Amino acid sequence: MGSLGNDALEANSLFNLNPLDTEEFRRQGHMIIDFLADYYRDIEKFPVRSQVQPGYLRKRLPESAPYNPESIETILQDVQNEIVPGITHWQSPNYFAYFPSRAA
Repeated sequence: MGSLGNDALEANSLFNLNPLDTEEFRRQGHMIIDFLADYYRDIEKFPVRSQVQPGYLRKRLPESAPYNPESIETILQDVQNEIVPGITHWQSPNYFAYFPSRAA
């Protein structure tokens, strides 16, 4: 992951940003939908409770936000490897805890 630096801030401006073309936007959107669909398809394979200690993710984050974008592939890989292990998977059919909810 990159981070903000003085040189990077001066060298780049908002006018240098390249928006996604429609086909790249569509490709990346499909990747995200596929990622989510696969997650829900396989949710019962994950341990129900978080598998990490409190503070785990904070130690893995950079000091500042990245300035240069990362690929969607890298972002989804980070979500799979770093975020998903820390989730309690409430939607899992193996989740048997009671929590009050109201469906309207």
